[in-house]
Amino acid sequence: MSSFDEREKGFEKKFAHDEELQFKVSARRNKYIGKWASKILGYNPDQEKEYIQSVIKADFAEAGDDDVFRKVKEDLKDHNISDEDIRKKMDELNEKAKSDFK
Repeated sequence: MSSFDEREKGFEKKFAHDEELQFKVSARRNKYIGKWASKILGYNPDQEKEYIQSVIKADFAEAGDDDVFRKVKEDLKDHNISDEDIRKKMDELNEKAKSDFK
């Protein structure tokens, strides 16, 4: 095997690892954002679990974070939480999720 082929395989493995890690970080962030929103919504533990799952599933609607943002925004519309506050919380919880995997 040539060194070029070895390097290519190495890059492919790194790419696959990075993609898997990003998926895990996003799922963890979605769990955290679901937990945060469920507290605002006043959910009991069973409702909280169900809500967290619905936030995680919302992320599969499309690529990126907009699907999760729209879901949380719609769910919190009666609680006076601004778009900026939701985005800021998502960013904060994304950093927390990243640190969970370091």
